[in-house]
Amino acid sequence: MSTDLDAIAFGTDGWRATTDVFTEPRVRAVAQGVATHLAENGKGGEPLAVCYDPRTDSRRFAEAIADVLSANGHDVYLPERDRPTPVLAWTIVDRELAGGMMVTASHNPPEYNGVKFIPEDGAPAGEEITESIEANLAEPELGDDPGEVIDSDFVGPYAEDVLDLVGANLNGLTVAYDAMHGAGRGVTDQLLERAGADVVRLRCDHDAEFGGAPPEPSAEYLDELKRRVAEGEADIGVANDGDADRIGVVTESGVLDSNLFYAAVYDYLLGTDAGPAVRTVSTTFLIDRIAEDHGQDVVEVPVGFKWVAAAMKDHDALMGGEESGGFTIRGHVREKDGVMMALLAASLASERPFDERVEAILDEYGEVHQDRVSVDCPDEEKEPTLAALEAELPESVAETSVESVNTEDGFKLLLADGSWLLVRPSGTEPKLRVYAEGDSEDRVAELLDAGVDLLDSVMD
Repeated sequence: MSTDLDAIAFGTDGWRATTDVFTEPRVRAVAQGVATHLAENGKGGEPLAVCYDPRTDSRRFAEAIADVLSANGHDVYLPERDRPTPVLAWTIVDRELAGGMMVTASHNPPEYNGVKFIPEDGAPAGEEITESIEANLAEPELGDDPGEVIDSDFVGPYAEDVLDLVGANLNGLTVAYDAMHGAGRGVTDQLLERAGADVVRLRCDHDAEFGGAPPEPSAEYLDELKRRVAEGEADIGVANDGDADRIGVVTESGVLDSNLFYAAVYDYLLGTDAGPAVRTVSTTFLIDRIAEDHGQDVVEVPVGFKWVAAAMKDHDALMGGEESGGFTIRGHVREKDGVMMALLAASLASERPFDERVEAILDEYGEVHQDRVSVDCPDEEKEPTLAALEAELPESVAETSVESVNTEDGFKLLLADGSWLLVRPSGTEPKLRVYAEGDSEDRVAELLDAGVDLLDSVMD
């Protein structure tokens, strides 16, 4: 493999890099890797779809990908503008395509871009597929029988299916929707309106730089949405990230913790249905308490929606999700979908405010608080740092004994008081993540400090 391609490495959700590294020749090499992978697996020449987020040059990269795939004999469906990742995933399944490629860096800052392959089942690609693509990275090849690039509407059929799935009647509800300048604009807001809601739109214009901030629906980037809901302009606020596969929810109390959002939705779904929940190691144990009370199981998986999607299939799960705001439900595509979840969130809010739902859940199952911090760590230092940490795992954290250690993804220290501390590598950024859960904000802060101190001791 040429040195020029050595910079391409697939993480938990495709390849992401800063725009000085994320170049068109490398993107074309990834597309060729996908085409070769498909040919080796009996899907050469079968139709594909390509989609992209609103970042600078994303359309150009998508067109380059379509060019390579069509040169390899594939007909390629391409939308008229940037569209959400879950819309692409749903389209792949609905049209029985061989897969698709998405140009996006999701919630990363505007100086990043990325690309990923979504296989025929619409779920994130597993390691076997991404390893095959990486092994086949190469300069593009020209075939003897090129395919066509076909302009196509991705949103219309998807919208009809999601409206039918959720069955929301939002008449009388006002929703403030923050697209964060991302691919959800003109999609999520229109679905909410079609379901009957009055929609207050925020950042629903195209801005390839996302206003200079990461398109991440977390509390620090949602001040205006919080203000609109707090001042009574809307009953609920929802936001999507850059490619609209994640959701943030705002209530009168502020930005709702994604763990509590998961708990409220899963509890609601169990009111009329049954099934296990799938959660990542970084997601709250509150899900386990709710599941146990309803006679259901919980499946814990590593961070990354590809693991959630696989477990949902294996266990016929009712809902799957992660604390970073990515969720889906049974009966829908097994890819996190911030558009569908926005409609579902509004539907729940129309029946009973989220603050009331969460208060009732915490009254029944106990207080739960969680937070995380990030520690800078170059990618090449992650493995040595975690190896050093493994050799220095403590017998107690914040004066509480460690009862067991979960090594599903990094190191999750389960403590005697029911709290936990998790240290794991980010799969998308040069950072280590430190997570903690406890019965109070003070306890979580104490655990996070202990986790950072532990890392500092092995990184010196």
